[in-house]
Amino acid sequence: MAAPHFLIVTGLSGAGKTQANHFLEDFGYFCVDNLPPALIPTFAQLCASATSPVQRAALGIDIRGGEFFDDLSKALDELKGMGYSHRILFLDAEDETLVNRYKETRRRHPLSATHGDLLPAIQAERTMLAEVRECADLIINTTNESVWRLRDELANRFLRDEADQPQMLIKVVSFGFKYGLPMDADLVFDVRFLVNPNYEPELKALDGTLPAVRKYVMGDSRTPVYLDRLFSLMEFSVPHFVAEGKAYLSIAIGCTGGRHRSVAVAVALAQFLNDKGHSARVVHRDLDRNSPHRAPDVGGTE
Repeated sequence: MAAPHFLIVTGLSGAGKTQANHFLEDFGYFCVDNLPPALIPTFAQLCASATSPVQRAALGIDIRGGEFFDDLSKALDELKGMGYSHRILFLDAEDETLVNRYKETRRRHPLSATHGDLLPAIQAERTMLAEVRECADLIINTTNESVWRLRDELANRFLRDEADQPQMLIKVVSFGFKYGLPMDADLVFDVRFLVNPNYEPELKALDGTLPAVRKYVMGDSRTPVYLDRLFSLMEFSVPHFVAEGKAYLSIAIGCTGGRHRSVAVAVALAQFLNDKGHSARVVHRDLDRNSPHRAPDVGGTE
């Protein structure tokens, strides 16, 4: 097992360290923000000895660490002595850009309590970080960078090859409209127009995970046409979501109670996505709500 590699993410407050850590987490890095530098060697030992050893970790280090920040050089020397490699990523931006970003977000600069106005605080931080900046392996100036351009640059620098590219995680969730929409849904599809197994006595107590119900739903002449168009839409749109940098996609399939039609269609969609090489899992949100062993809701179950 290869020794873990550590990426130190530092730089000026407001230059994009938080966004960088979020992207690195999407890339498969184990990310920790504002770790006191003196704890880096201890953290490295924990990573190496974990049941599932951490191979790549990104550590956000900045002046919020106060007096601990002075220990960074010593901690990195100790890390090297332990046989662990590291690189330093420094995020920078022009003073005017940083001032504008702070005004837009209305957040306080970490040094505002000791340096008063925003610009003097930014300039003081720049002075404090000058030595670390000189030691950086990579400096990214985000003055004219959009969030997505920053992501692309990080991907080009820290994803070694195609095998390193993170897969977008896709959740296909079946649900019942009578219980409300899933809060995290990115895409919602309504299949209440399909034939309803709830009105078949031998199928009512079953659910869409079972062959008899799925056969019944798929036997509706509209279902194959609908699935063909749904699959075509997914085949077109999912790669574009991936290219955009989306790490997680939630697709919700709804029917009345979330027990029969939505379940059958969700299973079929997840299978299609997995067959196309995506990483999809199915969640049946409301299946247990409609258990035949429960008292029926007002209006009955689907």
